[in-house]
Amino acid sequence: MLTLRAAFRAEARIFISLSTRRERIPIVRKPAVARRYAQALFELLDTSTIESTREALTGLGQAIKDSVALRHIVASPVFGAEVKTSVLAELGSRLGCPPIGKAFLGQLVKKNRVGYIPEIAEAFAKLADASKGIQQITVSSAATLPPAEQDRISTRLRNMLKRQVDITFHTDARHLAGLQIHLGSTVVDSTVSGRLQAMQSLLTKE
Repeated sequence: MLTLRAAFRAEARIFISLSTRRERIPIVRKPAVARRYAQALFELLDTSTIESTREALTGLGQAIKDSVALRHIVASPVFGAEVKTSVLAELGSRLGCPPIGKAFLGQLVKKNRVGYIPEIAEAFAKLADASKGIQQITVSSAATLPPAEQDRISTRLRNMLKRQVDITFHTDARHLAGLQIHLGSTVVDSTVSGRLQAMQSLLTKE
């Protein structure tokens, strides 16, 4: 069996080769499938292992996003299922993944869904927050909002929703001005670009 150390030596050689050819291996993004896998795993866990599983999945997801070589190992047919499972299980152990989580990683290898781990981690985190009554919210603006404004928005949303909120703020210059707020599948768009798009849609219907 190929050890993790040997696998990462192979990673280094692959990384050099890929860097020389300037190739990138894309990450598969299938949110709907990722949500189903995250839900299946969530339902297998007891409450005492949800948070450790969340942290392990988040760490694995970030590792796959960051490492071209690791993505190659888990996606390439050159490395067999046993090697992929061994590498993921060892990484999972280092990240504190419980036994059910490691068994789940093995199933992802068998189903050829390892490339979905970043999306599964995001979906699982939302389920974990929802179980604790925390609402995930994304707020985007044209420019970085000062801390006082972020606190004001957080307080207002928390009071409106009557629950704890976990807000991620980011910027998008295309908004021009205003805010775009994502609450699950709901989008509240008060940006200039959003209003212009709504106006254009209305005019094209006439």
